[in-house]
Amino acid sequence: MKKSIAIIGGGPSALSLACFLDPDKYQVTIYEKNKATGRKFLVAGKGGFNLSHSEEPPNFINKYTPPSFLKEAFNHFDNKQFRKWLTQIGIQTYIGSSKKIFPEKGTKPIDVLNAILQQLEDRKTKILFGYNWMGWKDQSPLFENKELINSDITVFALGGGSWKITGSDGGWTNYFESKNIKTNPFQAVNCAYEVKWSSDFLKSYEGTPLKNIAVNCDGKQQKGELVITKFGLEGNGIYALSPQIQKQFTIAKQATVFLDLKPTLTVQKIESVLQTSNEKNLSSKLRNSLKLQGNQVALLKHFTTKEEFIDAKILSEKIKALPILLSATAPLDEAISTTGGIPLEAVNQYFELKNLPNNYCLGEMLDWNAPTGGYLLQACFSMGAYLAHHLNSK
Repeated sequence: MKKSIAIIGGGPSALSLACFLDPDKYQVTIYEKNKATGRKFLVAGKGGFNLSHSEEPPNFINKYTPPSFLKEAFNHFDNKQFRKWLTQIGIQTYIGSSKKIFPEKGTKPIDVLNAILQQLEDRKTKILFGYNWMGWKDQSPLFENKELINSDITVFALGGGSWKITGSDGGWTNYFESKNIKTNPFQAVNCAYEVKWSSDFLKSYEGTPLKNIAVNCDGKQQKGELVITKFGLEGNGIYALSPQIQKQFTIAKQATVFLDLKPTLTVQKIESVLQTSNEKNLSSKLRNSLKLQGNQVALLKHFTTKEEFIDAKILSEKIKALPILLSATAPLDEAISTTGGIPLEAVNQYFELKNLPNNYCLGEMLDWNAPTGGYLLQACFSMGAYLAHHLNSK
């Protein structure tokens, strides 16, 4: 006789799990509170639909905080296996110049989602909509419509604390607390950070990109691009430093990052260029001899004193490490992802709750972090495939 598995939530990790569970062994039902599955998956796809990254392990694993939590799951279902599986379900992919993995041109997020849903239909997976989980009654999951379900195994894939419009609102934490499963507060990561710009600076440079730079924080460097916004700074150059920035915010309620405006040059080389340039004024030397962008020159003026700006040695050092004070994170709901939720110490290697046997947690509801660029989605699919493999072997 088949065992029953209830999957509560309909995001990527839930869909991945359902796709890989053995239909001859399990009757699988997904309980989704919205009117459709994969809403965050679709919204995320609007901003550049990268499914994963082509980076090789162990560098891939080291992108996660902590890196150890995904190691076994990734080894079971890595980025190459993910691409192979996508091909099997009819989704062709390619590796872009950024090394990110994309569906072939013309393939929309809804096409990928529909291919996955077709797999579930073929496996006779039930999907029930309008089921908003409200905790437990005794040991049975209870929904807002007062319906109780009795399943042999329950898997929670309830999402993190951002993008409430998709249903990922983090409102489930109190129910776990009632079962003596402590949760960590949600914090915004992969998000914009507030910088106190002057009005004159914003008037000229709001919305402009800072290209070919590197950002440093607590000994970690990330090359990439930033965008100057009314709120502050955002972009892949700062998203990947979320763990380091978050740590500073936890301690001091603010953080400092250092911009390297010329990652390919040393301080000594920059100083030499400034001193030997034939340009008549310093701003021209910066733009024409060092090839700094106009907004980079303006940044230097914004965050240095007049005395520092005209001193070639000090200015060279600032070009390599310009301190920028971050005063706040973007609102939680505006973050691409969040940390917080179920501590990793609360689950075993297969993501089963230690205090609640036969109950598992997957995806962003667990307390881990990864940068954008395909790492978040890969983790969710790896976790789902890995748990399915474990359950299939039981």
